Amino acid sequence: MNLDYDYVIIGSGFGGSVSALRLSEKGYKVLVIEKGKWFKSEDFPKNNWNIKKWIWEPKLRLQGFFKMTFLNHVTVLSGVGVGGGSLTYANTLPVPKKEFFNSGSWSKLNNWEELLTPFYETGYKMLGANVNPTLFSADLTLQDIAKEIGKEAHFEATKVAVYFGEAGKKVEDPYFNGKGPDRTGCTHCGACMTGCRFNAKNTLDKNYLYLAQQLGAKILAEKEVVNVTFLGNEDGSDGYKISFKSSLGTKENGSVTAKGVIFSGGVLGTVPLLLALKEKSLPNLSDMVGCNIRTNNESLLVVTSTEKNPKDYSKGLAIGSILHTDENSHLEPVRYGEGSSFFKILTMPIIHSKFILIRVFGVLGLALKQPIRLFKTIFAKNYAKRTTVLLFMQTLDSTLQLKLGNITKMKTKREKGEKATAFIPEALDFGKKFGKKVKGIPFANITDAILGTPTTAHILGGAVMGENELTGVIDKNCCIFGYKNMMVCDGSIISANPGVNPSLTITAISEYAMSVIPTNNN
Repeated sequence: MNLDYDYVIIGSGFGGSVSALRLSEKGYKVLVIEKGKWFKSEDFPKNNWNIKKWIWEPKLRLQGFFKMTFLNHVTVLSGVGVGGGSLTYANTLPVPKKEFFNSGSWSKLNNWEELLTPFYETGYKMLGANVNPTLFSADLTLQDIAKEIGKEAHFEATKVAVYFGEAGKKVEDPYFNGKGPDRTGCTHCGACMTGCRFNAKNTLDKNYLYLAQQLGAKILAEKEVVNVTFLGNEDGSDGYKISFKSSLGTKENGSVTAKGVIFSGGVLGTVPLLLALKEKSLPNLSDMVGCNIRTNNESLLVVTSTEKNPKDYSKGLAIGSILHTDENSHLEPVRYGEGSSFFKILTMPIIHSKFILIRVFGVLGLALKQPIRLFKTIFAKNYAKRTTVLLFMQTLDSTLQLKLGNITKMKTKREKGEKATAFIPEALDFGKKFGKKVKGIPFANITDAILGTPTTAHILGGAVMGENELTGVIDKNCCIFGYKNMMVCDGSIISANPGVNPSLTITAISEYAMSVIPTNNN
């Protein structure tokens, strides 16, 4: 057949961007379809009160790059746009500990720790990883806590995808021998997660996607894939038709054909799409689609300083340091740039209890015990400059199942392990320690504090690896069971709990998957 493309990639996050470049290098004709928008440095908002430019909810005419999804067991923070999650993530690129490679449904399929080592290094190089050279107030406060608990040796600066150079100084491409775009030195403004307005953050549109376009890859933005059907043979060996619609609500529908399809829309894009396709056009997809969803066992606490003359906690990188609190747990201080206080209206003091009434009365008790501090927190001026978000993550495993909902688009169901919860005692303990340092009270998202459901920026799984279609959706090379030339390369392939920020791991596994695909000699 005369097909439009060799590969269509659905989504432009870490897996999709890696796939676009490596397939283009191998001589394949590639199209990337992304439901979000293109963003230049000047398109990003100055702070997160500009929700029209920050939040993605096109039905409400919000066309930003940050999305909040409320599910019955978890609230998910994710990115949308050309470059996917890299537009709004905190740049942090840790390698998981050994337990990650030796657990989960993928553990016996390869010696993953050894196999992926060179691909982690490739990811570091492509993403322009550097160790954060400067610690600021939030980092130094955490370092003090590390000293007090005898864990100073387990505190370190993060390795991040940021060009440092000379602050504010523009230079020619420092990474790809002049083939990449100009870059500008980081100003340590703390606004990484509301979009880098200073061209210092190494987002995917400045490396993988940028180089892929030079090799002929096409990127079709503001389009959402709604169907994938096979052409000819039912196993897809003759190719596929990929149908899409405008993601902004216009009547711009279309379709293309391709020999292969790679799903790279992230867990909240790929998994519901695969579930829908299994019902209507791709019935041979594994029944494991949507299973083994993980949340990194996270807790997000917000601590606002009520000191009379506080330090500036907004200065630095979004995440500039990490404390390995024990073999299973990690703590990172997170910051937003000056003026970004939107989350203030979505938080409340957190009281750990199984019973909602005790949590509510606990807040009332807190108001009686510490009324001045609570008042100063709620009505704090320069909120972002006073506030630190504490991200606590664990490798301890528990899973959910993601399903299509009747009322909502998606719903979750408990699967195995302990129920994911916002009430992690170790996290609250560190929140109180940090609060003592800055005269603050641990807050959390309202859904966390009232319902006990955690918030995560690292939703993973749903199309995990397995030995066959009974234990996974994809094989060890990320190829989908039941169909030819069909793959998944995004966070939904993560088949165990990394316990740390997963972007580098998604990059490394996708690099490996692309290395297995032969060069196009046609």
